[in-house]
Amino acid sequence: MSPSPRHGSRLGYPAAAAVFAVGMAGTTLPTPLYGLYREELGFSELMVTVVFAVYALGVIAALLLAGNVSDETGRRPVLLAALGFSAASALSFLFEGGLPALFAGRLLSGFAAGLLSGAATVTVMELAPPGREAGAGLAATAANMGGLGCGPLLAGLLAEYAPSPLKLPFVVHLALLAVAAVLTWLLPETVTSRVRRLRLHPRGLAVPPQVRGVFAPSALAAFAGFSLLGLFTAVAPAFVAETLDVHNLALAGLVVFSVFLASTAGQALMGRVGEQRALPGGCFVLVAGLVLVAASLLLASLPLLVAGALCGGLGQGLAFRGAVTAIGGAAPPEHRAATVSAFFVVAYLGISLPVVGVGALTLWIGLRNAGLAFAGCVLVLALGVGLYLARRPSART
Repeated sequence: MSPSPRHGSRLGYPAAAAVFAVGMAGTTLPTPLYGLYREELGFSELMVTVVFAVYALGVIAALLLAGNVSDETGRRPVLLAALGFSAASALSFLFEGGLPALFAGRLLSGFAAGLLSGAATVTVMELAPPGREAGAGLAATAANMGGLGCGPLLAGLLAEYAPSPLKLPFVVHLALLAVAAVLTWLLPETVTSRVRRLRLHPRGLAVPPQVRGVFAPSALAAFAGFSLLGLFTAVAPAFVAETLDVHNLALAGLVVFSVFLASTAGQALMGRVGEQRALPGGCFVLVAGLVLVAASLLLASLPLLVAGALCGGLGQGLAFRGAVTAIGGAAPPEHRAATVSAFFVVAYLGISLPVVGVGALTLWIGLRNAGLAFAGCVLVLALGVGLYLARRPSART
């Protein structure tokens, strides 16, 4: 099913990027609110990380089951379905009645993100007029990571300075989703030939043998970088409140926003750094960010935590875009989609499994020591990948 010629206009791909950002913002909206849910429902930090990790399961399921659906049904129906899942997630939190509703909300949010990751990115690119392809690529990157960062910032500001902290953020997001749905309906469809009956079937993870030398270090670098994003998205507000004794929810949301803002900047910098140096260089910058995060926990310093978020996010963004470029360039065209899907599955495992480990460790050694253990493990992984890539240039080309 091939896309039609570009239907872009000056408002085309920016509108699609806005839809992308609104949808992704909902996936991180609950981040500053987990402490309030803990007080209301009385569960542990481990349960916070498990609730968060359910999101990654939803993303992976959507990628494996429906990653190429927009090629068959068209971009607009998939975007509308993703916005519908996001609205259902917001309603689950809005009318929350206990842990089952939180789990349902996170799972639905994962479905939305899994559908948006592919369909929205491609839509933004296909709506770019000739000569604007590079700008559209940057817009898609900014919408993805910027949306993820704006969710905690919006929720933190509303929870701190407005009434109904567990209700109002989701009401506002539902209003934004309504606007995004209207924009989506007005976007031109870029897929001209569509199937009448959709058949969903799980797709296996396939990595061609000739790509494995590039895939392994790239996927491990993404795993390390997404682990950092997962840490900030799931438990950074708890670190800010319990370890640093700062209880302003808006500030907690701003800390999380900073790591995604830096990730966007890191991805935008790849053009200047160069594809060859982006992946190992990003790993080393990520290591520096993890050192700063560990130092912030040891010294109970909020400025060091923010510095770690900015440095680590910059490294994550640089390494992530370098990894996607390397894998996309190495994979044969007939296996490119499957290879990239396998890469994203590994990345989203990184955003869930280590974070649940942190939650489990807090029960035995406390939040600060769990954070230090996490930083040490991910630091070793990122440093090992960076050194391997620096010594084996063929593994990143």
